[in-house]
Amino acid sequence: MKPLVIATRKSPLALAQSTQVAEQLRTTLGVQSELLKMVTTGDRQTEWSLEKKGGKGLFTSELEHALVQGEADLAVHSTKDLPGDMPEGLEIAGYLPREDPRDVLVIRTDVETPKLVATGSPRRRLQLSMMFPDATFTEIRGNVDTRLKKIAELRVADATVLAAAGLRRLGIPGWPGLEFRPFALGEMVPAVGQAAIAIQCRKGEGERWRAAFDASTSLRVSLERAFQRALGGGCHTAVAVHATPDSLYFFHEEVGQRTLPLGPDDFAAPDDTAGRLLRHFGFKV
Repeated sequence: MKPLVIATRKSPLALAQSTQVAEQLRTTLGVQSELLKMVTTGDRQTEWSLEKKGGKGLFTSELEHALVQGEADLAVHSTKDLPGDMPEGLEIAGYLPREDPRDVLVIRTDVETPKLVATGSPRRRLQLSMMFPDATFTEIRGNVDTRLKKIAELRVADATVLAAAGLRRLGIPGWPGLEFRPFALGEMVPAVGQAAIAIQCRKGEGERWRAAFDASTSLRVSLERAFQRALGGGCHTAVAVHATPDSLYFFHEEVGQRTLPLGPDDFAAPDDTAGRLLRHFGFKV
């Protein structure tokens, strides 16, 4: 059989994630694949502020175009990069089992409490402000190792925040001159889909691949993405939603941090659940 073509970004983290997907397809379905390595708008525009440019879609559009045009069979995304609404003609085939979803404070070892934190994420910035009310913020771009070097060696700030999943997938348990301090889910609510790798395909082809992927992750991420669609959140909005099997962690710039219990029925109709809970929080949806 002709190998599957999997569209992926060229960054080290994206390639690590796509390699995981290729291995999962090989071991579960016996399917061989090759990677189509692409550069997205977000990769090219390294000086852009993702917050000001509304970064959703900047890291996905080129991969999605390759799917639509038949240049690729599947596309692999960090789920938190995906806009809430799926482009016409495409769907999510599934997700790999979710990694550790927490954020990690990456702080210089000579600093106890950060005064300057490098992050371009409104979600992280507002939650950090609750923990470190005296801190100020600056933006940071680049791959994970670039960001680590900027903090440890160039000292552009006292600290930054990175996803635990990305550090794990890249095999980075630590870094000289830096301390890694994971946040609890209730301290720093993760982004929608954080730590989940999404596999996208053409509409109607998802069932072909679904058996290779993780049903539990799909249930939880589907609920998180229902909140994202209802709120219309992008990189310019400080919103975070994370679902565990029994709890919903929620953060929005208008209502702060909230935690609510979840039951099995809440995952059966994600759009209904998101609408009901958002109205409970005071949103008009």
